[in-house]
Amino acid sequence: MATMFLVVIYLAFISLGIPDSLLGSAWPVIRPDIGASFGFAGILSMIVAGGTIVSSLASGRLVQRAGTGKITLISCCLTAGALLGFSMAPSMIWLILLAVPLGLGGGAIDAALNHYVSENYKAHHMNWLHCFWGVGATLGPIIMSFYIAEHNSWRDGYSTVSMIQFTLAIVLLVTLPLWKRVAAIKEAEGPNSENPQDQVGELIQPAASSKANVLQINGVKPTLIAFLFYCGVESTAGLWGASYLVGARNMTAETAAGWISLYYGGITVGRLITGFITMKIHNRVLIRCGQIIAIAGGVMLLLPLPQVFLVGLILIGIGLAPIYPGLLHETPARFGRENSAKLMGFQMAVAYTGSTFLPPLFGLLASQMTINLFPFIVLAFIVLMMLSTEQVNRILK
Repeated sequence: MATMFLVVIYLAFISLGIPDSLLGSAWPVIRPDIGASFGFAGILSMIVAGGTIVSSLASGRLVQRAGTGKITLISCCLTAGALLGFSMAPSMIWLILLAVPLGLGGGAIDAALNHYVSENYKAHHMNWLHCFWGVGATLGPIIMSFYIAEHNSWRDGYSTVSMIQFTLAIVLLVTLPLWKRVAAIKEAEGPNSENPQDQVGELIQPAASSKANVLQINGVKPTLIAFLFYCGVESTAGLWGASYLVGARNMTAETAAGWISLYYGGITVGRLITGFITMKIHNRVLIRCGQIIAIAGGVMLLLPLPQVFLVGLILIGIGLAPIYPGLLHETPARFGRENSAKLMGFQMAVAYTGSTFLPPLFGLLASQMTINLFPFIVLAFIVLMMLSTEQVNRILK
């Protein structure tokens, strides 16, 4: 039953990923339809991510009171309702108001499911969990591209995704009693065994629990910086990639949305494969390899050669795949299990801060200067992320 229940959890993470990629792929069409400025997508993204930060920080207390199943169900209904509202929004003001419940719902699902899987399932499921987020993020632009091309309507794309969310809410309602039952089964089985790669990994700071303030632990601050720039580059590429392809590379909106789906597809396939590789190779090696691949993709974005820059966009997605779940999974090994719960909250809050502020800052910069800065900013974020993680490795070696 616990294994079958994973299907429900994976479906929930698919539902989390679909809305994350909708706005960026639809924005070239939404903007003229509602009369918004170019950089307004950054403001909407910031509001959504701000709601995500708030709900993720509050999720621990909410899960203790109501349970993971109920919080996931309520959050799914919130996002479904917000997406339905997006499809009918007559003006920018309505989009701003609806972005609040969209962010609150998404953040609660993310934090609650990450906590549930980390407590009740083996480590490689974390990669696969985030892989299914990528499935959703890949489906989002595909759905939107279809409705833009066939019906010339971004609103139908949002309403379709809303119906998918409401369907999932029904599934969650039916399976609500299973959440506590599966957790009880897993608790009876005992703690999850570690992967082979975890057993050979060093417990870097066995005395880290003596720190009253987890931010004072060696390596924590550059780790948080790495999370900041990881979510910064992932969100910036997803939000502004289509606008760059339309504005700088002269693509149609539906073609650009299709290529953004391939970017998210790279993240998805990469995490699927990484879930198997983590059984043999340490997270730290995979994180470094992913960053090198992402940098190579960023360099390719700069090249003026036809189609090469599109391959670069996909490579960035593939490179990003192992980084986020790998960094999350490294937390107890690097900083002590006593500190991992508190640090997980800090890491996710900082990650969402990157999603909140860095994409709109780029949108402001692009609106004042040019969208052609997109590949330079993306590459700079990737390099800063890699420098931060390498600093952590040097500190804790």
